[in-house]
Amino acid sequence: MSSHARVTMRDVARVAGVSTKTVSNVVTGAFTVRPETRERVEAAIRELDFVPNLSARELRNGRTGIIGVALPDLDTAYSAELLHLLVESAHRRGFAVQIEETASRPERERELISRAQAHRVDGLILNPIRLEDTVVTTLAHLPPVVVIGEVEQHAADSAIVDNRAAAAEVARFVISRGARRIAVMGGSADGAGLRTATSRIRFAGVTDAVAAAGIALDPLLTVAPETWHTASAAEAMERLIARGRAFDAVIAFTDSLALGVLSALHRHGIRVPDDVLVTGFDNVELSRFTTPSLTTVDFGLDRIAESAVGMLVERIEGVDLPPRALAHPFRIIERASTAS
Repeated sequence: MSSHARVTMRDVARVAGVSTKTVSNVVTGAFTVRPETRERVEAAIRELDFVPNLSARELRNGRTGIIGVALPDLDTAYSAELLHLLVESAHRRGFAVQIEETASRPERERELISRAQAHRVDGLILNPIRLEDTVVTTLAHLPPVVVIGEVEQHAADSAIVDNRAAAAEVARFVISRGARRIAVMGGSADGAGLRTATSRIRFAGVTDAVAAAGIALDPLLTVAPETWHTASAAEAMERLIARGRAFDAVIAFTDSLALGVLSALHRHGIRVPDDVLVTGFDNVELSRFTTPSLTTVDFGLDRIAESAVGMLVERIEGVDLPPRALAHPFRIIERASTAS
């Protein structure tokens, strides 16, 4: 084959020993292909350096081949890992991804939905942070949209996790390890830091479990960092330590926050887990490599990404069903930060 000749699906099919239709199914994700067949096709695609030409298909069906993904804060480990998984899942189905950061600016959500309604993207995956801000609940005629996260709405498909139950389970876990003076990093008893759905729901979950155990949650042991970044958590932990109140566990509302907690405790010579137990949320990659390694809640980001993209592609393909809420299970990953 000439080095200038464009590699076609027919070439890939010949090398992989499958039909052209099978290659098309692998490239577009339109139909399920057996794993061993998919591997042969993907190996042939790599060998031939095949680049799918989706433009003709997209022109025929009036699509762009692009999915929009909007997360509130791209500068966190959670967002980076989730975004990576969403992009991989979209690419397997033949879609490119356009990325946006909404922060706490709901007008960006509205702009994205307008872009989708104008057919500049085929659909959107949104991760709103506040129910009162998200435009998803107020628009009657949404384009294909899937919502990830805690914001409760009934207008679009959603990939959800039970944050309240997960937070309660974490609190029960540290209580079972002997904790009685529990500090919270990510939300405070005076309502500061509870501006997001995640913080409100996780704080409620911790409160549920602590109350059920007959333990009082000390307001002076609850602290809200300025942002959910590691540096902010370290600064907030310094403020909490300066209050001089004894504590024997810290429940941080993300792994990035927990990393800041561990740093501040280390600076003050407070040993983890000997003096204080520490837990996080999300089970991002860095949680395995903290010192000590971090006990955390795993929501299965890979499954969340796959179901979000899968539901969106179904909507783009014209599936007509009432809005679906697909719940994802959680589990606690026990590591050294809570070891007995």
